[in-house]
Amino acid sequence: MILAIDTATNWIGLALHDGAEVLAEYGWRSRRTQTVELAPAVAQLWNRTGVAAADLQAVAVAIGPGSYTGLRVGLALAKGIALGHSLPLIGVPTLDIVASAVRRLDTDLVVLAEAGRTRLWAGQYQWSDKKGWEAGDEPVLTNWDELLVRLQVPVAFAGEISTGSAKLIRRANRSATIISPAGSVRRAAVLAEIGHQRLKAKKVSNADTLAPFYLREPG
Repeated sequence: MILAIDTATNWIGLALHDGAEVLAEYGWRSRRTQTVELAPAVAQLWNRTGVAAADLQAVAVAIGPGSYTGLRVGLALAKGIALGHSLPLIGVPTLDIVASAVRRLDTDLVVLAEAGRTRLWAGQYQWSDKKGWEAGDEPVLTNWDELLVRLQVPVAFAGEISTGSAKLIRRANRSATIISPAGSVRRAAVLAEIGHQRLKAKKVSNADTLAPFYLREPG
């Protein structure tokens, strides 16, 4: 059984996955209140499923990029559960969670997450027949003007894309594809499945040293 925790942005996700099926999954848009919402939501998850920390095999957590407070809240709880119960901890990059759920495409995939103040985190992925979507480079902290000037080729966009942002994409790049909100929401169940795959491959993180991955302004 794996518990997945994602508080990287205003979108919060929790899931329980036993390797064969999803027992429970919560996802909701927070108003920067992860600090007060997360622990009660995990308690509700335990109550509704009858699962407790003692039943877990590992904990998977989104490690960034993301907001400073959000990442620290999620990672602190994940570490507390993992270290308190001697469980493996698996850190997963935030944008990889979205990419893993998108089907194969004939173009590159650009995954986005809102960073506030018109900024966004963006990562570009290429498809591998053996491994699925793989990140080409490190994600960047950018804005729509900079990103769309650079991406004047056929490409697909997924992730946190508002109605206004979708209009910007279509205006700037008529060859772009925009994955639907339901198809590109960052799902904690997907994070849990990635956790199971990495646990099986013995690719786990060091719970003592695992830290959030922040992106800062260039320059």
